[in-house]
Amino acid sequence: MPEQPDADLASKVIAVIAKAQRISPDTIKLDSTFEELKIDSLDGINIVFALENDFGINIPDEGAQNLSSVRETVEGVAKLLEQKAAADRELTA
Repeated sequence: MPEQPDADLASKVIAVIAKAQRISPDTIKLDSTFEELKIDSLDGINIVFALENDFGINIPDEGAQNLSSVRETVEGVAKLLEQKAAADRELTA
């Protein structure tokens, strides 16, 4: 069974997607695909910018192009936040 992403992080990512798409967060589930949510590539770019701003991360272009679901987005943001935290720890060590 796949590991469940952090619930707080998932709800924050869903809130960013909902705000960027001007849709209710209640309509977005962790297993929703962008196709189901009617999110096209231009919408995806806006979501990437919003995620970068809200979380203080930099999403690589190749990573952004591979996102097709809410779960993938949450997992990608989680990985980038872990990398950022590790880099911050190295700077302060």
